[in-house]
Amino acid sequence: MKQAKKWLLPIKQKVWHQPNRRTSKIILALLLICLLVRLLPYFAPIHAADIAQEQLALEFSDRNGIPLGTILTSDREHTSVIPLNQVSPHFIHAILAAEDGDFYHHGALDLKAAARALKDSIQAKRVVSGASTITMQLARMLDSAPRNLSGKVREVWLSWRLAAGMNKDEILSAYINRLPMGGNIYGVEAAARTYFSIPASDLNLAQASLLAAIPNNPTYFDPLQHWERLKQRQKYVLNRMAKDGYITNPIAERAYAEKVSFQSRQRGIIAAPHFLFWLTSTPPPTPPRLRGGVAKPGWGSPIRTTIDRPLQQFVEAQLQQVLSSLAANNVHHAAALVVENHTGEVLAYVGSPDYFNEAKLGRNDGVQALRQPGSTLKSFLYELALEKGVIRPNTILADVPANYAIPGAKLYSPTDYNKSFLGPVRVRIALANSLNIPAVRVLEKLGVQTFLARLRELGFEDLNQSAEYYGLGLTLGSGEVSLWELARAYVTMARQGQVTPLVTVLSDQKGHGEFFHRVTASLPPRVSSPSTWQLITDILSDNHARATAFGVDSVLNLPFPAAVKTGTSSNFRDTWTVGFTTDYTVATWVGNFDGNPMRQVSGVTGAAPLWNRIMLHLHEHKEPATFSLPEGMVQLPICAFSGLKPTQDCASVVQEYFYPKDISAYANQNNFNLSSEYDEWLARQNQSSFTSDRFKILSPHNGDLFVLYPSEEAQQKLEFKLAGITTQPVEWWLNGEKIATQSTNSLFWQLHPGNWTLEARSGEMSDKVTFQVELASKKPTRRGFSTGSSKV
Repeated sequence: MKQAKKWLLPIKQKVWHQPNRRTSKIILALLLICLLVRLLPYFAPIHAADIAQEQLALEFSDRNGIPLGTILTSDREHTSVIPLNQVSPHFIHAILAAEDGDFYHHGALDLKAAARALKDSIQAKRVVSGASTITMQLARMLDSAPRNLSGKVREVWLSWRLAAGMNKDEILSAYINRLPMGGNIYGVEAAARTYFSIPASDLNLAQASLLAAIPNNPTYFDPLQHWERLKQRQKYVLNRMAKDGYITNPIAERAYAEKVSFQSRQRGIIAAPHFLFWLTSTPPPTPPRLRGGVAKPGWGSPIRTTIDRPLQQFVEAQLQQVLSSLAANNVHHAAALVVENHTGEVLAYVGSPDYFNEAKLGRNDGVQALRQPGSTLKSFLYELALEKGVIRPNTILADVPANYAIPGAKLYSPTDYNKSFLGPVRVRIALANSLNIPAVRVLEKLGVQTFLARLRELGFEDLNQSAEYYGLGLTLGSGEVSLWELARAYVTMARQGQVTPLVTVLSDQKGHGEFFHRVTASLPPRVSSPSTWQLITDILSDNHARATAFGVDSVLNLPFPAAVKTGTSSNFRDTWTVGFTTDYTVATWVGNFDGNPMRQVSGVTGAAPLWNRIMLHLHEHKEPATFSLPEGMVQLPICAFSGLKPTQDCASVVQEYFYPKDISAYANQNNFNLSSEYDEWLARQNQSSFTSDRFKILSPHNGDLFVLYPSEEAQQKLEFKLAGITTQPVEWWLNGEKIATQSTNSLFWQLHPGNWTLEARSGEMSDKVTFQVELASKKPTRRGFSTGSSKV
């Protein structure tokens, strides 16, 4: 047994100890491999594609190539990338002479320059000159290592990797596109456009030598703050260029003496800041990576927008002037949008009076902000109601007090801006004067869901709540929309129902239209037939139709055909005016970004003056064409009050459009009677102002039942009340017997049981009602109960 154990011991050790050593070696090898994999990137050459600049500043111009400004990269740097062959040779020579004269003759490090710098420093006992090459400076730009020994080692190592993967031109290209040029300006192209409004390819010697002087110490040589220091540095650069043989001394002297003016950095924006920031608010798809250390041709060139810079600046100036005139009414903000109807191109976009005034909320964008639109949506309500047959062009609507029960809320009693009511009104008058009650009545018949669906078809995507959420107040502005959405919808109206996307970048822009060409959501090509849109346009351009609310000579009345709609939100927080000619649509908003109410400022006094100025300017040299007449409709004379064929009693005759199928009804209908819904309104009117069409018995109502209590017959009287003119005597007839002749419109009659027919006559006018009086069996016990009436 002992011999067996002695024999098994070596086998046991061989089995268990040898695998442990093998496993350890395998683990160690794997660790070394992982370490090499981790360290490999620090040894691999760096190629131009690896350091390509993709977060670039975007240069914008207007439709005619006039600069609008630059939007910086996400890290707030103004960087534009261009190929080396698009940079002025003067600048290339200047930067080489100033920073690394032997750049093309040494490797990543200039050992001769390093030895010279070390020798000079030892002799002077201080750092006299540096020995950083352009490759080393590029490495420092890519990796901001600490300024100590370990940081210097990292910089040198990165320089070797750059030199291993890139040729000299690629290194120089990457370098000049990253040069710090003062403030947040980076790269020669960005500096040339910012300081001189020219591309880097157009820099002359004086300009190039000044720009080449800045990177040595951008803060110390800031051209806008330390001009004399920069001039001294320029002299050094020019002398180095002469020494290196790029120029002669006389040429250097002339360049130094040349007068050069630097433009302010202006934060990179010249005009339309809200537009530019909105345009770039959604990041575009990743652009093609830069190859070979140069930018893709055309990528760094300005993006040509649809904006017209002179028009943009005119609108900006007018906006500030209008606000100055309204300052006493607590009005501080405004916005405006101008669109060319035929193409949908945005010509002017002003989001606030001053984008850069943060104290006055200048960065708020009034074009995109969501606000209550007041009555500006009524135009689309009436168009849809006409299209669906809910109303006709000659329909009479009741502008009288009305109440609507809303579950969980107070009784809804809409009123008009001036707190008055016009009684029976035509559709044209209701829309042109922006009457609230008729609009609510039309929406009640049409249906809120139907109207909401149409608004979404027109591009009001921010109306994303349910129909129950908005209720009948949707037509009065209970939802929130933007000026952009309103303008887009009115462009559709101007194009007679043809949906047109709003365009912001011209389609011939190479490589950019696909990124920044903002359009509406996917909409049908036409939301309805042109005829109803043409009729709404005819109404909105009718100066006489809106005279009741606005007067004939208001700022809405232009010397050429223009359709326009105003809106005022509750408590005077927002005022709107949106309108169009055959050529342009202009949308304006005036209010306060913080929601504070203005003092007695409505759409016609707030936003309309700005709209008026812009429209007059747009058509200063060419008047627009007239609007198309409603297709398939005919104009016929009607009585302005009743909407029927005129009679000899009609005080005012006007023309109105009719559908052909309504002509026969027009010819045969001659009588017009106001229904009982007008009674309360009639009772409040000044009788002397009425026409014969309004002769009507207001009390009692037709079919009323009155209860007469015993022993109180002598005390209970009923008022006979009439609406109508009183210039002639009024005769009152009861059951065929004349009971009174008088010139007033009111008479009290003592109640008697029976069935009664009451008639009022005045000349050729008359009205008749029937009512009942019953004798009660007993007197009620509840105190305060008096004679009542009820409809049967």
